[in-house]
Amino acid sequence: MSWTRRLLTALAVCVLLLTGSAGCGSGNAQGNGENGDSPSPVGKLLDDTDKQGRRYREVDKKGAPDVGVEVQPAEGDNGWNVRLTLRRFRLSPAGAEKDAVAGRGVARLFVNGHPVATLRTPEYRLSARYVPHGTRHLTARLYADDGTVWAVDGEPVESTADITASGPASAGTSGAALSVNGSPVRTEGRASPDRGGKAS
Repeated sequence: MSWTRRLLTALAVCVLLLTGSAGCGSGNAQGNGENGDSPSPVGKLLDDTDKQGRRYREVDKKGAPDVGVEVQPAEGDNGWNVRLTLRRFRLSPAGAEKDAVAGRGVARLFVNGHPVATLRTPEYRLSARYVPHGTRHLTARLYADDGTVWAVDGEPVESTADITASGPASAGTSGAALSVNGSPVRTEGRASPDRGGKAS
């Protein structure tokens, strides 16, 4: 009986070797393209760019990343607490590879179109100096780790909230008023609020 066990073991090893080598395939089957190029890049690079010259990376709406932004006055100082709500997206840690990976990257904050911060966590304290008096537009936009802008239907994946400071900021007082009936400002989705203040 021991010779039959040895024969079966030998046959099993041969089958594993044959199927294992067939499963390994060539370098192209493993995602290595010719000349080092990736055969299946994430999304499609568009000619459109943001104001900083970063190209848009178009992805299908189904399964696309999404961001929402919530803003509340910070306690005890003149700042604002910003919190992002991310769907189908993870913020990359510092030192991440500079490649576009589906559903990964960073969020960048803009006040009235001017860059303020690059976020690798969903929370941020916005200084009151960015909203000294009046209404400002705070936009959170998603970027891939290679610096391209995630986009759907030719539009960047972003969300915008209005922040209104009701009076001149002075030390120790917030001077802040929320722009939506005294409740925290919150928008979700890829588009900015319309003229009536509703997120589209």
